[in-house]
Amino acid sequence: MLNRRQILMSALALGAAAALPAPARAGLSAPTGKVLLTARGKITQTNADGAALFDMDMLEKLPSRLARVKTPWTEGIVEFQGPLGSALLDTVGATGDTLRFTALNDYSVEIPAAEFRAMPIILATRMNGKPMPVREKGPLFVIYPFDLDPALYNESVFNRSIWQVKSLEIV
Repeated sequence: MLNRRQILMSALALGAAAALPAPARAGLSAPTGKVLLTARGKITQTNADGAALFDMDMLEKLPSRLARVKTPWTEGIVEFQGPLGSALLDTVGATGDTLRFTALNDYSVEIPAAEFRAMPIILATRMNGKPMPVREKGPLFVIYPFDLDPALYNESVFNRSIWQVKSLEIV
């Protein structure tokens, strides 16, 4: 027979499980709008044929950051906002070591997953408060925290700052 302490501990454990956000318990919800990002590879959370598909609403619900940065591709200080790379990796249950981002024109870059987890890199969905059209490097742009670490303002990091992102493969 269970004693009072065991019953209380069981109730607390059940209550904690019920308090988890729905994606952690039930998987990734399906997009309802236009798909902007497809993530594949070493992921544990999917919503379509082994992939994780994201629309703008889904991306903008992830923990995010606003970065006021100067980049080689824009004039002056620009505000970029979007989900933290680490939040995106957590959402898809990424287990790989390398992130291969591909742009709409099939250009691709590889970024160490550890870098995405260690720095507040964002997958920008907005520039100066507005969604980014393709002609302005949208709809998604990998933005490093140039505002927090001036040492990142270098050619090596610029080469990993891919825009017009359409997909992510975790390897």
